[in-house]
Amino acid sequence: MSTSTSKGKYFETKAVKYLEENNFIIVEVNFFAKKIGEIDIIAKKNEVYHFVEVKSGETFEAVYNITPSKLSKLKRSVEYYIQIKKLNVAYCIDAIVFASEELEYLENITM
Repeated sequence: MSTSTSKGKYFETKAVKYLEENNFIIVEVNFFAKKIGEIDIIAKKNEVYHFVEVKSGETFEAVYNITPSKLSKLKRSVEYYIQIKKLNVAYCIDAIVFASEELEYLENITM
């Protein structure tokens, strides 16, 4: 991959495919919360919303890129999304982490 943007899009596409293959409905991709941050994937399964962060790494554990600061921004972005969409739903924040091409799905990373 030549740039981090193209690499990010590549892995986000693979993550969306994985979620769809596992019976998730994709609600939105790359939602930008004003001045807060971005939610990579918003998906729904069994009436639960899943806000999914996608990370990848080749020479390190990509999960370590999900820092407390990143989680805080992600939580605020989710709260913003729920507020502007006027949702009253169950939800969790998940991560899909790639080590090279190997995918790992981590559900409810904020517990």
